[in-house]
This record gives sequence, C-alpha cells and structure tokens, in this order.
Amino acid sequence: MKELIDKANILMEALPWIKNFYGKTIVIKYGGNAMVEEHLKESFARDIIMMKYIGLNPVVVHGGGPQIGKVLEAMKIESRFVQGMRVTDSKTMDVVEMVLGGKVNKEIVTNINLQGGKAVGITGKDGGLIQARKLEITADNPDTLTPEIIDIGMVGEVESVDPTIIRSLEQHQFIPIIAPIGSGLNGETYNINADLVAGKIAGALKAEKLILLTDIDGVKDKQGKLISTIDIQRVPDLINNGTISGGMIPKVNCCVDAIEDGVAKTHIVDGRMEHACLLEMFTDKGIGTVVARYK
Repeated sequence: MKELIDKANILMEALPWIKNFYGKTIVIKYGGNAMVEEHLKESFARDIIMMKYIGLNPVVVHGGGPQIGKVLEAMKIESRFVQGMRVTDSKTMDVVEMVLGGKVNKEIVTNINLQGGKAVGITGKDGGLIQARKLEITADNPDTLTPEIIDIGMVGEVESVDPTIIRSLEQHQFIPIIAPIGSGLNGETYNINADLVAGKIAGALKAEKLILLTDIDGVKDKQGKLISTIDIQRVPDLINNGTISGGMIPKVNCCVDAIEDGVAKTHIVDGRMEHACLLEMFTDKGIGTVVARYK
C-alpha cells in the first residue's frame, strides 16, 4: 500500500507544474547519449508523448553528429573540424542532409509513433521554417598575427525563423520533430548547430521552456557541484572566472539568447538519465541547471 501512496504523492507533486505548463510550448534539443542508447530512446519518446497527453506542446529539435560521422566514414569521406565545427563541403552536406533529415529524423518520429504519439518529421527547409546564412568564423593567422576568415563550407547560422508550420502541426495535435538544416537566400542548404536552432525556434514560439539535453549533469561550480539556477546577469562573470568553460559556453549563451528572445526559462539537463525531461519539469527540485532572468 505504501508503494501505491508514494506513486500518488509523485503525481500530486507534479500537479501544480502540469497546471502551470498546460497549453504551453516546450522546445527540447535532443542529442548525445539519449539518442544512442535504446532504453533512453524509449524513455525520451514516452516523455514527449506524456507531455502531449497532459496538454503541453512539445517541439523537438535533434542533432546527429555521431551518426553523420559513421556514414561519412563508411563512405570514406574524411571528416575535418575547425573550432569544433564540421567542415562541410557539397559532398559532406549531401550526407548531412540525408542522415539528419532522413535516417535520424525518421527514427525519432517512428519511436514516438510506436509509443502512441503523432509525430511529424521536418527540416528547417520545410515551410520556410529557417532562413539561414553562411557562418563566418575567424582565427588568428600565425604569420601576420591578424584575424582571418576561415571557410568551413555549408555551415550556417539562423537568420530568421517563421514558425507557421510548427503552429499548424500543433493545432492538429502533431508533435514536430525538426532536423537542424536551413535554406539560404538562393536555396542553398546549410547545416546548423542543433542547440542554436532549438534556441531560435524557442524564441520565435515564445516558448515556456527550452530544454537542452546533454551528456553532463548541467553547469557545475569549481568544486564540481551542480549549480541549480543561474541568473543571466551572472553569466559573463561565470565565463570570465572560468566556472562556465569549454563546450558549456555556447550552450549557456544559447540559453541567454533564448531568454532575450522571450523564452520564460531554459534548462541544461543530463539526457543520460531516464525520463530526464519529466524529472526536470515536474519535480520540485529538478535535476539540471536552470538559466533564467530572476531580477
């Protein structure tokens, strides 16, 4: 009997959060081990379906870097990276679009549909969702000691988002699953970082939450302890003193940009934990780091 009461108490703990989020849009960036390990794939699919059934509007933006790397290797196409970004020539872009917009996207759609959901897979090219432009990065030339632009091919950044197609899918109770590919002004295709796409889409939708699933607990202090909440005004200082460093910097900056664009709260969560999204959203303590404006 105690076990049943404990389950009821869990539901009662979730009740005020469900009430608060009812009818709201939640954008989730899905990537890392959560996309690789079978039990985590199933857990994620059930989380998304539960959100939909209790009245939320989940929108999923997914990555797929490891999957792209495997296909490129099988096709004997060399992978090169500059500042952590894949150099993407025309042949590589064909593979990226095939893997992200095809194999990975449809696998996520299938997993959700098999669990009883109604998911639809699209890319940023569908319905004019993402207008992109070429990403320009710079590095210091060792000979001249001056910055120069490095061409990394068809890697893009989001110029604008038209969420009409997402709104249409939501109105008909479908769950949008979005591959981070956008179109340029002349119809060219760009590969875009999935975190950035999720953040920009969340901003365009004025989402209640942006959740970035990662392979770490969240943002940690210098003693390795999880920081549960960060006010966006503290972010520059935390970067300058080295608390936020490495690959966490662009994730936190993505959260800050989303808040500035109108998202209520952003979360960096360990996707290696089963039901990570539900634990973060519907429990009093949560499991990750919340980045928001508190003042």
